[in-house]
Amino acid sequence: MSGGLTFARTGDIVTHYAVDGDPGGTAIVYANSLGTDLRIWDAVVAELGPGFRSLRYDKRGHGLTGCTPGPYTITQLATDLDRLMDAAGFDDVILCGVSVGGQIAQALKALGTKRIRALVLCDTAARIGSGEMWGQRIAALEAGGIAAISDAILERWFAPVFRSGDPDGLAGWGTMLLRTPLEGYIGVCGALRDADLTADAGRIDVPTLVACGADDGATPPDMVEAFAGLILGAKFVSIPAAGHLPSIEQPQALAAAMTAFFKENDLVR
Repeated sequence: MSGGLTFARTGDIVTHYAVDGDPGGTAIVYANSLGTDLRIWDAVVAELGPGFRSLRYDKRGHGLTGCTPGPYTITQLATDLDRLMDAAGFDDVILCGVSVGGQIAQALKALGTKRIRALVLCDTAARIGSGEMWGQRIAALEAGGIAAISDAILERWFAPVFRSGDPDGLAGWGTMLLRTPLEGYIGVCGALRDADLTADAGRIDVPTLVACGADDGATPPDMVEAFAGLILGAKFVSIPAAGHLPSIEQPQALAAAMTAFFKENDLVR
């Protein structure tokens, strides 16, 4: 699956990324959620199959990418991705992001880049949570680390059927969460606390698919569907039996929704 451990200097950090697939295929870039790394997209990349060239990466403060003091900003995280696409040779891309990754995608589009031809925004919104909520979470993290709130995070991430039916998978993804650098996790919490892309949503002018797990406890479907209504012509789909990370729980269903969207908008080369 992976093209191996690959690193590139992107401004003040070194970013870990993986490029897979057909060098001449349709380019797709994947951006992750808070507390995850590029592996959350493995099954979706496999389901989409040949004909695509994919770029997955660990954002600032996550995985094997450099961790700088926070708080971060959503524009900073978007600029990191823009620099990575330059380094990896990706242009004219479908940009797919989940949660804060979806906000990174929105922010990069708002910066005026011409390299985005379509968006897939999963389990995200123009604004996620309140400043007070994020302040409370940051305080809890500073007091007890990620372990102090990991059970609550996993409950929001995954649907009940996954939590009860795949305890080993739940434990494994929980380990990924716990291994996220605390400074990086808090840094991205700061970006989420301060990000409000509402004014930019109505200016998105590329085909956009908005997807949400039907059991998402972090960005509930009603909120995500309302967000989709801000984007002219956006298509909203609900993914059954999935929580906040449908790429892990229901990769076949998410890939099918993406494939249908690509065909409807003539996005596949």
